[in-house]
Amino acid sequence: MAKSKKADPKAEAGKDKKKNTSLRLDGKTLKALKLRAIEEDSSVQQIVETLIDSYLNSPRKKDT
Repeated sequence: MAKSKKADPKAEAGKDKKKNTSLRLDGKTLKALKLRAIEEDSSVQQIVETLIDSYLNSPRKKDT
């Protein structure tokens, strides 16, 4: 008989609470971003998240 898979509460508690999104970039831009991430011992996800956090924490532009 096959065992049914049960959720491991410890594994569930440690799961990342992040959500997925999709981003379309020009091929040259994506390649350059991936290379830069490698050079900086980082990842595209880390770079994008850092840039977004910086943008969201900056003062809003005033309407003119």
